[in-house]
Amino acid sequence: MPKEVCGVPTTQTKTTTLFRKTGETFHAGAKTLQQRYFLSPDIFAEELEKIFARQWVLVGHQSQLGEAGNYFIAEVAGESLILASDQRSTIRAFYNVCRHRGSRLLEDQNGNAAAIQCPYHAWTYGLDGRLLGVPHMSDVPGFNKTDYSLHPVNLALWEGFIFVNLADASTRLRRSTARQAERDGYTSLEKWFAPLAGKFSRWNLPALRSAKRVEYDVRGNWKLIFENYSECYHCLGVHPELSKISPYDSAENDLTEGPFLGGFMRIAKGKSLTMSGNACALGIADKEEEGEEAKHRVFYYSIFPNMLLSLHPDYVMVHQLWPQSPERTLILCDWFFHQEAFGRGDFNPDDAIQFWDMVNRQDWHVCELSQQGISSRAYEPGPYSARESIPAAWDEYYLRKMG
Repeated sequence: MPKEVCGVPTTQTKTTTLFRKTGETFHAGAKTLQQRYFLSPDIFAEELEKIFARQWVLVGHQSQLGEAGNYFIAEVAGESLILASDQRSTIRAFYNVCRHRGSRLLEDQNGNAAAIQCPYHAWTYGLDGRLLGVPHMSDVPGFNKTDYSLHPVNLALWEGFIFVNLADASTRLRRSTARQAERDGYTSLEKWFAPLAGKFSRWNLPALRSAKRVEYDVRGNWKLIFENYSECYHCLGVHPELSKISPYDSAENDLTEGPFLGGFMRIAKGKSLTMSGNACALGIADKEEEGEEAKHRVFYYSIFPNMLLSLHPDYVMVHQLWPQSPERTLILCDWFFHQEAFGRGDFNPDDAIQFWDMVNRQDWHVCELSQQGISSRAYEPGPYSARESIPAAWDEYYLRKMG
């Protein structure tokens, strides 16, 4: 039967997944990474090139570009990118670089514009990237505006989220072949996300809209954030408020290797992960299709290399991770609800936002403590617990991508 996502009817096909206790997938003997992976500027530069410049990375959600002319800027692997919705509401991505003298085109982080004009010499581009206007170039022999469109960045949508891949753009700039693009690390987004096809359909992610974004500047390596997110071994001591509602030892996982990792934890019956403990929006789990148990689970998935996806019965939280240096990470956290939920009288997003802002800051604090300790000459890799099967698996996949 149809179900409601924050009050909006949707349909889905029920799927069966096998969840397993974390200890069942743990490989005995796994240890934390060597110190150099958290401190070395050379390894950090290698990560930007091998991972963030060659993999699909999350930059936003389609709701940010819901109106024609909307744009925002994303910084990916040291590159400034323009994400824009053209007059036909097609979402595109370009390097934020003028084709004339290379000037940065847009400085504001977001806005709305009918066209993109270079602040230096007023070359003007359409939101589809075409060069539209160029002062005083008519007397230049052989000059043709069609040769000077903005350099595109490969872009695709998954469940309403916007991903870009610089590897494909760089190979196109070199007029490379498809085989070379594959060798450089490019894979279509559809192929990349094939293991997750339909997995999150009941949350109707494309229809969501962020109620709030909070930016965190964390003095810790980006990998520590992933490792922290992927286990609740620390929860009883670090997150007493969270542990009262969601038992720290209740984790079960269905994705245990590769770029997608995670599973669920239980929520106390009749409770929600909010400051009040009550649901802050209409539930999105259908009792008949998903079973009563689905209303009492929160799902946590890490999507390599920069997305943390938390799916609650009444909202969705998404973290974007942006490494700034070996010892600093910028984190963007959004709380998503269905757009029609914003007009409901019982809608109380702050209840969830305040709860997770508290939990986030608790996490960032211990990640910063880890960074400080790892920086010591006394640090050496330590053994993972069986409750840390996902961080151990994440490390293994990371090392393969760096190999």
